[in-house]
Amino acid sequence: MSHQTIHATTVLAVRHQGKVAIAADGQATMGNTVAKTKVKKVRRLAEGKVAVGFAGSTADAFSLIEKFEEKINSYGGNMKRAAIELAKDWRTDRLLRRLEAMMIAADKDTILIISGSGDVLEPDEDVAAIGSGSMYAQSAALALKRHAQQLSAEDMVRESLHIAADICIYTNHNLTLEVLE
Repeated sequence: MSHQTIHATTVLAVRHQGKVAIAADGQATMGNTVAKTKVKKVRRLAEGKVAVGFAGSTADAFSLIEKFEEKINSYGGNMKRAAIELAKDWRTDRLLRRLEAMMIAADKDTILIISGSGDVLEPDEDVAAIGSGSMYAQSAALALKRHAQQLSAEDMVRESLHIAADICIYTNHNLTLEVLE
């Protein structure tokens, strides 16, 4: 078991009514075994103005988060520019391109999905998800955003991740959640 990769998670971000909520479950698995149940996969950067959530290898994700924070600082807090520059480096740098992770980055105005293939995607409906349970969480969040608009972004993210945790064996109910206003 020591040679298996720790992976599997669900990260979801929703922008609604002027706020962005981003959250992730706390489960890490090794193969088909739960290795840890309370992993913190959401972090704040840039003096709390940006939040990131990661899926994939934990060590790789931490390396990417550090690199991303350096880029944010280099570009005066411009998250979009930092994301594009990180994606370029991630795709072309010999060491970085071996990293296996994905990130959602959000500030009060924007949500981005950043991948190692050079993608920086801004979702059409202000809902982004990555990880094993991403399609369950994203589907639930889109339904809530379209039909339960009285809910807050935080409520939508929390409920959607709980729905994903009820369905996806790689997602649990131990959430880490951040709200940006």
